[in-house]
Amino acid sequence: MTDPRTTPANGRVAHVSLEGQVEAERFVKGRWMMVQQPMVNITDAPRGNRVSQLLFGERFLALETTDGFSFGMTARDGYVGYVLSGALTGAEDATHWVVSPATHLYPKPDIKEPPDVALFFGSLVRVAGERDGFLRIHTGHHVPARHLMPIGARFSDPVGIADLFLGTPYLWGGTSRWGIDCSGLVQTALIACGIACPRDSDQQAAALGSHLPEGANLRRGDLVFWRGHVGMMSNDHMLLHANAHHMAVAYEPLADAVDRIAAREFGKITAIKRLGQAG
Repeated sequence: MTDPRTTPANGRVAHVSLEGQVEAERFVKGRWMMVQQPMVNITDAPRGNRVSQLLFGERFLALETTDGFSFGMTARDGYVGYVLSGALTGAEDATHWVVSPATHLYPKPDIKEPPDVALFFGSLVRVAGERDGFLRIHTGHHVPARHLMPIGARFSDPVGIADLFLGTPYLWGGTSRWGIDCSGLVQTALIACGIACPRDSDQQAAALGSHLPEGANLRRGDLVFWRGHVGMMSNDHMLLHANAHHMAVAYEPLADAVDRIAAREFGKITAIKRLGQAG
């Protein structure tokens, strides 16, 4: 049985790679597009529920566009859904990515200039020039050079990246400093460290790391899974997770989280996984 979250087909249209595997009226290659606003929701249907988000500069393979929505899949993780067509434009080749929790786009390379808009950690840009400690990007805006790194550069500590989001409001399907959910936090932290990571917690539990036996000594970076939830250990006893109890990204003693979650939310821990080294 195919997973609709990662199967680019909706009955009317499907990606050419699925020909002979699914039923569709037509099979297409699609067109790579790019997000041109700070973020955009991915929904499970046109005007449907938010299931994830894409950030500025991220790519989306549009297979069909009707009634103001484009159906397709993301380049980041192959997640399938619908995106507002007006949020997309022709794809640019990114040269850098945003590595601060958020940054401002200035009309001039001057910190006293009123910024036009903000971008968030993980956003992708193409740098066209440099002046006075700012990098000019493809939109003509200027970004503080300290807030960008070359596209291939990666970090080494996922927990350190997740800690950048401490206090970020909890948002179902969120992927940024504006709002983030449990699996979005884990995915953002791991991708920033060169570790491929799917979007949802059940996908992460199936794909990431190796199982630890019950009673194993935990360490920084271990992932703890419940049915529908995931958190990351910052040390042997403290959990860092985006959660609806705190309505934020927060630290919580694992023992407290285990008792609370078992009593009120997702039941018992289903898996504890240890990651390999970053790629």
